[in-house]
Amino acid sequence: MSHLRLFRALTRHCNHSKFMSTAYIILREGSEWADVIRLVPGESLTIGRAPTNTVVVKDERCSRNHAEIFLAGGDWQLRDLESRNGTTVAGERVSGDRKLDPGELIQIGNSQMAFVHDLSQAFPETSTILRSSKSVAPDGNGQSIIPGPDDESVFDPFEPATITHRKVQSSLLDAPEQAEGDESSGKLGRAAAKLCRLAFDLAKSTDVVSLANHSLEGLFEGTQVDAGAILLRQRDASGLRQSEEIEVVASRSDSDHSYHRLSPFLASTVMREGQAVMARNVMDDSQLGNRDSRGEILATSVICAPIRMEEAVLGMVHLYTTSTENSTDPDDLEFTLAVADTVGVALENLNKRQLLAENLNQIQTENVQLREQLGVESEIVGSSDVMKRVAQQIGRAAPSRATVLIRGESGVGKELVARAVHFSSPRAKGPFVCLNCAALSESLLESELFGHERGAFTGATDRKFGKFEQSDKGTLMLDEIGEMSPSIQAKFLRVLEGHPFERVGGTEAINVDVRVIAATNRDLEKEVSEGGFRRDLYFRLHVLEIIVPGLRKRPEDIPELAEFFLRKFNEETGRKLQGFTPRAMEELLRYRWPGNVRELKNVIERAVVLAPGEYVDHEDLVLSHLKTVGDTEVGSPEQRHVGYEPASLADIEKNHIRRTLKATNWNKSKAASILGIERSTLDRKIKRYELTKERPQM
Repeated sequence: MSHLRLFRALTRHCNHSKFMSTAYIILREGSEWADVIRLVPGESLTIGRAPTNTVVVKDERCSRNHAEIFLAGGDWQLRDLESRNGTTVAGERVSGDRKLDPGELIQIGNSQMAFVHDLSQAFPETSTILRSSKSVAPDGNGQSIIPGPDDESVFDPFEPATITHRKVQSSLLDAPEQAEGDESSGKLGRAAAKLCRLAFDLAKSTDVVSLANHSLEGLFEGTQVDAGAILLRQRDASGLRQSEEIEVVASRSDSDHSYHRLSPFLASTVMREGQAVMARNVMDDSQLGNRDSRGEILATSVICAPIRMEEAVLGMVHLYTTSTENSTDPDDLEFTLAVADTVGVALENLNKRQLLAENLNQIQTENVQLREQLGVESEIVGSSDVMKRVAQQIGRAAPSRATVLIRGESGVGKELVARAVHFSSPRAKGPFVCLNCAALSESLLESELFGHERGAFTGATDRKFGKFEQSDKGTLMLDEIGEMSPSIQAKFLRVLEGHPFERVGGTEAINVDVRVIAATNRDLEKEVSEGGFRRDLYFRLHVLEIIVPGLRKRPEDIPELAEFFLRKFNEETGRKLQGFTPRAMEELLRYRWPGNVRELKNVIERAVVLAPGEYVDHEDLVLSHLKTVGDTEVGSPEQRHVGYEPASLADIEKNHIRRTLKATNWNKSKAASILGIERSTLDRKIKRYELTKERPQM
């Protein structure tokens, strides 16, 4: 667009006087100002890559909805819309809302636009019409070049270095097709190849030091420098590189002098603005006695590039040359910035790998601890229909915060069910604490539950936290809840209702967040009717109920449980038993198991220790003659007779001895032990009742 056409367009905009404030955004294409847009009060001007914006910027560094300009409080404000690469105004990155002053330059990616009030400023030379915070003038490549020392208006003779170039993004990391047709494509291609090889080396690095050393090797190969270092922020108390102090991770010098750290001026510039800079005639700060002393020239040219991770600056690359024959150029700055960005990505990947490794170690440790805490016995074994229903009840109860009441005979595995509920619940990372209420007296149970203060009673030499405090944010299982005394029940009920409690002998009110799982083998309804258990506590506990069946009610689980315990005790004892004989398995299936799973476990453990052969035989099984809970006779329901058949004591004794001898395969010592009589007494009774061993039928 010619200056005349642009002037006419601007004039048409000027003829509108109905608006309260006159302001314009002038767009730039290449080295010319291409278009102008009037800002209208009450309307916001949107900038972005999407075609729905007022100003469409076709730049990969521009977000779809990048920024907006609006009038607020009589001033025009610019707001960055959380863009990916940010917006710069007058050389400063915008954070939040930023007031625009006339003549300020807005830069988004490689696109530039100016904010003005007076259109007469549109046509003077571009090097002087617009100003930035440090008189930055744009060039045709979207770079901001600061005038050199010959420009007396901007040169500060007391600055320790003169910055000649700045760079935000490196074109070496752009797509290769962007370099096609460029005269410098050959050099660009070589630089890209070096960068590719360096990226592979950085990806193999296993720590920060090796990564920094690989980076320096690639930088010394690709630039004209003879000294440099990789510097990173020091780690703070949280272990992150967020400290204001920077440290040298790796350094290198091919000159006669060792590496010398960069000046604070360059360091603060790069870390603050996140831009790569190239400077010349950098002096040794240690020689500056006062502002009138220029010191000695340390480096003829210096390059500093920020190491960025996402939008944070983690450190910098510092390179310089001490030779007057070699001097860095903009291509070296381009390559250094590309390497610095690659180092940032490599650092991020290295941090992620280390974090994954730490998390994996932590998870493995937690798994080991969990297995130790649960033990093999905590696994609920059984695939019968009744156990599947128990598993479903556990799955439904686990996500809830409600109290769970687990009922079942002694030895069925009520604690295992409680553990399964806890470790399937959102409280799985919290503690699981178990307490047997039947094992303690009333005073000790109160102390165990609620804790005590020092001196609360004889023997209380220290403060003790009770089970409620120990299981805060977790689960507390109270086994044999029916054994609680009435006074403890009352205090326990208040805690269940959410009220605070006090330690024994204390006055401090304590609140806890605990889920309670209660277990019992007693008939709580009967206890309530007889006055042995509080009615209100029963209803508070009886929210969710899980009934664990006795082992005799799920005989199909017996072979699976027997094999499970056989493997367990084989590993513990070093035995290599192969399994069970058919006769032994028949005995296990026929037995009524009054002690349930606990008894089965003990029977298998004894058999594994004492079995002489490779298989567990029926003779290796020691089974009791106790009646199961609620049973009056041993045997299946079909075998139980309803009526009463009178018989003499002698007949009953004769029949009982015969059945015992048959069950022990006429092992008289074993039969005498079961009958509780001496072997000689058994021999006399066998002779008296004329008992003989039955011969197997052929």
